[in-house]
Amino acid sequence: MPQLIALLLFLAIAWIGYRKFIADAERLRRHHDELRRREANNTQGTLVQDPETGEYRLKQD
Repeated sequence: MPQLIALLLFLAIAWIGYRKFIADAERLRRHHDELRRREANNTQGTLVQDPETGEYRLKQD
């Protein structure tokens, strides 16, 4: 019985690690896709309006 509990615990930790790895890889892929799009369009970033002054500034990532 202790071996079964240890196996289930190991599998749960492995599953959580796998899901974390996949989520990080997806986030990194989206970031690189955004950088490629910026290079293709020769853009510096996205402009956002400051609500207090009304000036436009580059969005901080």
